[in-house]
Amino acid sequence: MATLFNRLGWIVVVVVLVSAFWIFYFGITGGGPSREVTTSGDKVTVDPKGAPAVTVAEGVTVGPAGLAIPVTSIRPAALVDTFTQARAGGARIHDAIDIMAAEGTPVIAAAPGTVEKLFFSNGGGGTSVYVRSADGRWTYYYAHLSAYAPGLHEGQQVLRGAPVGYVGHTGNASPDGPHLHFAINRMNPGEKWYQGAPINPYPLLAGKPVSR
Repeated sequence: MATLFNRLGWIVVVVVLVSAFWIFYFGITGGGPSREVTTSGDKVTVDPKGAPAVTVAEGVTVGPAGLAIPVTSIRPAALVDTFTQARAGGARIHDAIDIMAAEGTPVIAAAPGTVEKLFFSNGGGGTSVYVRSADGRWTYYYAHLSAYAPGLHEGQQVLRGAPVGYVGHTGNASPDGPHLHFAINRMNPGEKWYQGAPINPYPLLAGKPVSR
């Protein structure tokens, strides 16, 4: 009888540990970033300051704000802050970061939410995905994809780390530099998927100050 109770005790411990891991990995406890993030103008503050990125599964790295780096196997040190770079000959600001990777590299959801729009723009982001957070405050934009993840559709709920597509060069991206164009927009009530105020994803993913 004692042996039986000992075995049951170990089973309970294993179940608790496994459950805790998956709750952390998928972010299902709060449905959003695991650390407090505040924005003021172009300044983004993550609390606690200097919190390191952590790897929670093979190929998936979560930055200090609780967002997964949306291209698999890319580490924070490889990210470049292109948020304020000029585009279209200086006609506009980038308002996103480009994550360089080989064509076909899996793209994953940086945060949980609902696929609000699958969109194609030949002269813009090409094959792209807009995912809105559960609280409606944030939209995550993934562009220049070579293809969507199998079965991806509008209205689908995705968890952090779920596949959304593959790195490509559709739209106005160069075939010589396949990459993911990743943007985050802060949304006001009633704003559409193509609206919102852009914030810089770089410090949230890399845990470093923005470039000047």
